[in-house]
Amino acid sequence: MGLQLTLDEYAHLNSPLHRWAAKPKLIGLLAIIFAFASVRQVGLLLPMLGITLGLYALSQLPLCYLQRRLRYPGLFILGVVAVLPWFVGDTVVAQWGWLSLRQEGLGLAILVVGRFLSIVITTFVLLGTTPFVELLRVLRTLGLPPLLADMMLLSYRYLYDTVATVATMQQAMRLRGFGAGSSRGLKDRLGQLASLTGTLLIRSYEQSERVYRAMRLRGYGQAIAISPTADWGGWQDGLALGLALGAAAGLIAVQLLWF
Repeated sequence: MGLQLTLDEYAHLNSPLHRWAAKPKLIGLLAIIFAFASVRQVGLLLPMLGITLGLYALSQLPLCYLQRRLRYPGLFILGVVAVLPWFVGDTVVAQWGWLSLRQEGLGLAILVVGRFLSIVITTFVLLGTTPFVELLRVLRTLGLPPLLADMMLLSYRYLYDTVATVATMQQAMRLRGFGAGSSRGLKDRLGQLASLTGTLLIRSYEQSERVYRAMRLRGYGQAIAISPTADWGGWQDGLALGLALGAAAGLIAVQLLWF
């Protein structure tokens, strides 16, 4: 079973966040994300996580959507913060031989994990409740250069083809005995993996050349007018934007007054 990379597979739902107009939703959720990134006190984690869980509940996205996407980033951040409680700080709260659990490192690890979860979950809420093409259209109206928008759209589109190609190549390698036993040395296995990576890069480059030529033949590069008046929605959308900006401003204000 291949890796599911679709970010907006549940964008068709009818939750309050799905009905929120794309432009105010993007601005409001980005403001909340930046507010989360500014948090420096462990005491603010509870309201921050409360806002995050509230947003996810309002989005009505299934838990499986979050579980599939948190797996690999979660493992990465866990590996990063696992060393903090043992090597950061001077206040030792527990000790096992040469290994010491330190209060400052423990607090920092909890803060990093809390901010990571809040930022990533809120980002998934934004991507999961807004069609990706609509999100790019709103970014264009907010000043994103057309070239960057095209690069993001093409990267998103052909990421699936790249993953399918990797799966096909891995299956072909397994059918030829790669990984079936321990008879191959580490050097041989690394060499085969390097060959797989090189072949994938060459195929991706060749495909990008074919796609670019096809786009040029269809008139790519000509200026296309984008309406600067993206839909702001009704008063409900404005009220939701005000609440989001208020929550973000409240977190930042409490953070500034904490010192």
